[in-house]
Amino acid sequence: MQQRTIGTRKVSAIGLGGMPMSIEGRPDEKRSISAIHAALDAGVTLIDTANAYHVHADEVGHNEALIARALREYDGDTSDVLVATKGGHIRPGDGTWIVNGNPDYIRGAAEDSRRRLGVEKIGLYQFHRPDPAVPYEESVTALRDLLDDGVIEMAGVSNATPEQIRIAQHVLGGRLVSVQNQYSPRFRSSEPELELCAEIGVAFLPWSPLGGIGRSGSGRGFEAFQEVADARAVSPQVIALAWELAKGPHVIPIPGASRPESILDSVTAVDIELTTEELERLG
Repeated sequence: MQQRTIGTRKVSAIGLGGMPMSIEGRPDEKRSISAIHAALDAGVTLIDTANAYHVHADEVGHNEALIARALREYDGDTSDVLVATKGGHIRPGDGTWIVNGNPDYIRGAAEDSRRRLGVEKIGLYQFHRPDPAVPYEESVTALRDLLDDGVIEMAGVSNATPEQIRIAQHVLGGRLVSVQNQYSPRFRSSEPELELCAEIGVAFLPWSPLGGIGRSGSGRGFEAFQEVADARAVSPQVIALAWELAKGPHVIPIPGASRPESILDSVTAVDIELTTEELERLG
């Protein structure tokens, strides 16, 4: 599969988002593990997770443990797989999401994630979401310390503004490697962050990259994606991912999937090179 770069690591141009495997409405573990194995078979070498991808308060890290199990049980080589996890978002078990940017919490969360993943060093660790109660630079200082202490290999931030990206790059001494923000045909407000990442040489990982495009069609207002998909005999989801890949070589979409069929459809986007005319139609 086509590759792109995060820090010092080469990864597949399309990653796998693990969240649907562990939150509300999740499938049984057998199907989730089959989806992860299908992704690996297809050449996916980037898997995204977080300690907050769970349902009940007593199962923090459900998705991390699931991914670790799937990697252990895979009968192929996983040495080139980069697992990216996050800390700083908490699910107390009542269906809500809250933030915690306290440096001590982030440090402890990273140590717990490392244990669940069964690794000596987390490949990529990202501060999940800013905490209004904690100065951003203080939260990112925890990432700096985790890097310096060898707990994590690389550091990134998620749901960040351009100003926060610049703060993170400064606090980390130029070692910021990724920004994971929501971005899709419907949700385009992260264009400034995407462009800044290109400018400073940081990977941009769109989460929910298929947002707004339903499985049965393009969704209201996205007829162009359906039309381009029909002309190429592919799904509109594939066109959405190809459109994101065309935004720059630093863009690595991470579509969520819990079925083998979904991720196998998504990875075909790397083989589609949209024309200038098609890109103009898609906007």
